[in-house]
Amino acid sequence: MIDAALLFPKLLERAGDNPELAAAAAMTAWKRVAGEGLAHHATPISLRDKTLTVAVVDDVWKKQLETMSKELTSRINKLLRGEVVTTIDFRVNARAIKSRPQAGSARTNNHRPPANVIASAAEIEDADLRERFIRAATNCIERREANRRESANPAPDT
Repeated sequence: MIDAALLFPKLLERAGDNPELAAAAAMTAWKRVAGEGLAHHATPISLRDKTLTVAVVDDVWKKQLETMSKELTSRINKLLRGEVVTTIDFRVNARAIKSRPQAGSARTNNHRPPANVIASAAEIEDADLRERFIRAATNCIERREANRRESANPAPDT
């Protein structure tokens, strides 16, 4: 199977100034750069004037991702071998995330939080804070697993 993310740099180079292709490339690159760990919490919506708009589930994710914005932008552009994205605009829109098809819905273990995370969270009295703690811990674990899989199967350079 051909990885579309690896084809976009060549397509962008040949297509020149094509906003539709740039948007498709930026969104595909976002998914690759953000990884499975963020798939349930953030999704790209559009690209306009080199600004990638990304929907996030809540303000906590928005703040966290805003601190990572420059790194994410850099990784996207490195993957696409050009300055396709200059800024990322994170917007809280949980409905956009819930309504999009889940590409990773056939995940192996539904990524339920481990028992030790649930046990630690049980001591948190505030229900909202407890839920956020579980989501953050689960995301951290998923991201670590995704990084391990990536390092075990690195993408070939083209």
